[in-house]
Amino acid sequence: MAQTEQTQTDGRQQAETTQGPFQRWVQGSIQDPERTYQAMFYVVTIFFLFTTLFPFYWLLVLALTPRESIINVWFLPKGFNPGVFVEIFEQLPFHLYMFNSFVLALVTTAIVLVLASLAGYVFGRLSFPGRGALMLLILAISYFPPAAFLLPLFRLFTGNVEIFGLSSPMLYNTPGAMVLPFSALFMPLSIFILTTFYGQIPDGLEDAARIEGTTRLGALFRVIIPLSAPGVATAGVLTFISVYNEFFFSFLMTNGEVQNWAPLLWGILGYQGQYAEFYNLMAAASIVGVLPIAILVVIAQEKIVSGLTAGALKE
Repeated sequence: MAQTEQTQTDGRQQAETTQGPFQRWVQGSIQDPERTYQAMFYVVTIFFLFTTLFPFYWLLVLALTPRESIINVWFLPKGFNPGVFVEIFEQLPFHLYMFNSFVLALVTTAIVLVLASLAGYVFGRLSFPGRGALMLLILAISYFPPAAFLLPLFRLFTGNVEIFGLSSPMLYNTPGAMVLPFSALFMPLSIFILTTFYGQIPDGLEDAARIEGTTRLGALFRVIIPLSAPGVATAGVLTFISVYNEFFFSFLMTNGEVQNWAPLLWGILGYQGQYAEFYNLMAAASIVGVLPIAILVVIAQEKIVSGLTAGALKE
């Protein structure tokens, strides 16, 4: 018996020595799956950190490198110029561009949350013919490319469209030319998120509020919305971030002057000279502009994750 066991052990050892590295890794993974899951986690984490953090690191390298040394820069800055973060405010009123973006994002978020709450209540708590088809239509419209709406909206906002003999209002270079497209562009996702949350609220809670004398609208704002706070917060944060980072309409619906509500994008592009581009200033401005959003994401990440995952569960 002992001789047989020894023979089997020798056979396994000999088989292991004849296996290649990949075969040994597969055999080890079968015997210890936990080690494989851990290795996959590290690989995915490293890949995620590299693809997300490296652009910010590269912006920092470009920002800290003096303009005359920025050619052929590698993974380390050629020099150290922290004064560039002060220079961006001396060259342009960059803080005003950031202020414009904040105001546009806040106004759009408020409009979207109010209208999406009303629509989410209708889709989530009321039954009517064609409800599913109408929701699919709203979601389908959200996937239309923004460029498809550019020409008609541009003509509309520049007073070139007549409605019942009256010319359309001149909204170009005003907040309305950006807030209206922003609201239409980011509202379908908020409607979908809030519909999912509002549909999970027990009917008894709303019925109790209505017995006390409140209306449907009162029940929405006093009962449904407070109980759906994670969903409302998720929709609001995602809308704010999307509007703050929006490029297409932000670039085309204003001439770039800060007094005409030009957003952050125009502030970054303002460091392009007639004969040269100040890449260090543009990189520094990008870092300063993205910092508020990065802080907001860090603070609200738990709300966003809990809101998205809770909305996917039916209790």
